[in-house]
Amino acid sequence: MLPRLAASRARWRNTIIQTRRWLHSEDSQAAQSYTARKNSWYSPTILVLGFIPIFTFALGTWQMQRLQWKIALIDELQEKLQREPILLPKRVNLSVVPEFVYRRVLLRGRWDHKHFMLLGPRVREGVHGYHVVTPLVRSDGSTVLVDRGFIAKEFAESFARGEESEVEILGMLRTSHTRNSFTPDNKPGEGMWYWADVDAMADYAGGEADNVQPVFVEQIYEGHSGDAASCLSKGIPLGRAASVDVRNAHLSYVITWYSLSAFTTAMLAGLVMKRRAQNRARPLPR
Repeated sequence: MLPRLAASRARWRNTIIQTRRWLHSEDSQAAQSYTARKNSWYSPTILVLGFIPIFTFALGTWQMQRLQWKIALIDELQEKLQREPILLPKRVNLSVVPEFVYRRVLLRGRWDHKHFMLLGPRVREGVHGYHVVTPLVRSDGSTVLVDRGFIAKEFAESFARGEESEVEILGMLRTSHTRNSFTPDNKPGEGMWYWADVDAMADYAGGEADNVQPVFVEQIYEGHSGDAASCLSKGIPLGRAASVDVRNAHLSYVITWYSLSAFTTAMLAGLVMKRRAQNRARPLPR
């Protein structure tokens, strides 16, 4: 009798132990499933989408700083342009030329028509043509380069070189143009100048041997629109307006990057809320 009772108790104890193990296993699986369900709104897509608003906001902030810098630069150039014209000295200190960009200067001298250059092609008011660049030999013996302005294409090849006497012009100091990756190389030997490379132009006009300084002046046109049309029709170079033409597109970049940041932030918030709602609606495993 006693051996049977002991065996029965042993079986009962084993049954209780196995039941407890099974219940513990079920609880662990349920907890793990709940944890996975609770955190399942995390995904690589959400992580990537969470980085985009930060990145685009940083770009927008950087462009805002660039915008403020460009506005300050334009204001500075406008202030320079309003100053009284100065006489260009005999020897120009090339190291300080960038500080005098957009300053109006007065020049007197004679045109060196032998070394005139056509810079282009260019378009002005729908007319195709070139800019005429002619060295100006000043009375002190030094020579600088002057962009006399735009001339229509039909007059370019047979350009009437104009005045032989001494002239006085008003212009703006400029530096070499910025060349982009699509601009061809200049071909001085063929008379083809696609961009204003001041050093190369000065060498073409005689260089240091002929006292030609790599100084570039854009002649200012002070007439009215009727006279401008007459100049174009007669093949007379038409100078530029006395204005600052610095490109400033940073505001559009600011709007673009901040808009992308706001849009992707809204997308991220909507996606997270949707995932959480789906998880709450999903029943727990039994």
